[in-house]
Amino acid sequence: MEEYASRLQRSAELELVELKAGAIDKEADALLAKALRPPSELWALDERGTEVTSSELAHRIGRLRDSALGLTLCIGGDEGLSPRVRSEARFVWSLSRLTLPHRLARVLVLEQLYRAFEILRGAPYHK
Repeated sequence: MEEYASRLQRSAELELVELKAGAIDKEADALLAKALRPPSELWALDERGTEVTSSELAHRIGRLRDSALGLTLCIGGDEGLSPRVRSEARFVWSLSRLTLPHRLARVLVLEQLYRAFEILRGAPYHK
């Protein structure tokens, strides 16, 4: 995780925030209080979301970058995300139909965000 976070910080400002686990409704309150700060777009990670290719993700990231919008991405804890968080999200992203531990999902998300910036830069990393 630290490796991809470090790489990603060369292309974008990055803040990783881990909230204390709690009841799913309390987690939703805390996540939404942090996430709904303009100018930012909220994305939620959920196995029921939309799967995208790395190129499609790069296109979405490029749109945010070109619009000077930040990205707040929520990964749920052991109980997943509250339906409230999913409904507030502009995009619900699925890494896989598999259920993934949130720590593993974090690594995959950071790698894919790094890959997206490399695609936008025209670098060979993504191949």
